[in-house]
Amino acid sequence: MGVFGKLFGGGKKVSKETTETRGEHMPDLKIPVDEKFTIYFKKNGGKFIYCENFSEIQGALANIVSENDWKNKFFYCIDKRLENRFSKEKILFTNTRKDSDVFFTTCEHLIAHNGSILVCSNQIEEKKLNELPSNLIVFATTSQLVDSISEALKIIKKKYAKKIPDNITTLKHFQLTAENKNDFLSYGSASKNVYLLLLEDY
Repeated sequence: MGVFGKLFGGGKKVSKETTETRGEHMPDLKIPVDEKFTIYFKKNGGKFIYCENFSEIQGALANIVSENDWKNKFFYCIDKRLENRFSKEKILFTNTRKDSDVFFTTCEHLIAHNGSILVCSNQIEEKKLNELPSNLIVFATTSQLVDSISEALKIIKKKYAKKIPDNITTLKHFQLTAENKNDFLSYGSASKNVYLLLLEDY
């Protein structure tokens, strides 16, 4: 995952050409999947922290909690495996939506071509995006990066061959802008405050 070393490791900087905001109808950048995701995810208003190991993930999570004053806030978490993995952190977990302003989750894939996060019933059950808390912390790994939604759906179909999950959707717009405020496809997700904790696993 060379781009993350460039962006966070103090190595060769990403060229100005690849970081410029491109028009909606301009050709897609011929760049690696990881770099493409970084550009579009940040354009969507997402905040992410790349970590080389789980210890860095723990530190990043602690910083997010501290910066947002979430120390005594309940974290809504559906995934028991995720809750167990972070059981040593000073986090108050709940499986009741009404008790929390923060949703802590995993995802199925990170979609590079538009910087979105693909989730399904495994992460959000049957809830609509607008039923989730306004603050989201997503824990993902670099191996979950794919170029397109179609590629992600093929992997899901193969992975869950016996029972394909439902409620498959993407989190795309993480801040309300003139471009997406009237986009019905982003209804319920436009005002989400999204943090992505990205763990290197290659």
